[in-house]
Amino acid sequence: MVTPGFILLVHPRSDGDDRIRAGYTVTKKIGGAVVRNRLKRRFRALARDLIAAKGAPGADHVLIGRDGALARDFTALRDDLERALAKAAR
Repeated sequence: MVTPGFILLVHPRSDGDDRIRAGYTVTKKIGGAVVRNRLKRRFRALARDLIAAKGAPGADHVLIGRDGALARDFTALRDDLERALAKAAR
């Protein structure tokens, strides 16, 4: 699902392991190392709260950072991720 702050990719693994894994990527187009690391820290916090609880078992979840992610309020990012996870679960 594409949101103003990120793109969420969910890929089922089919390896019999029910663990939920999360990954993050932010390109240099977004900004320098400090900006990219700040955005990845925000993604890790979101994943700790939401992906662990609402993610698809046995799937890889990848958050790809977009330009608007740092300007967006953390609560708005959290709401976006909740909607994206609900849509991916369907």
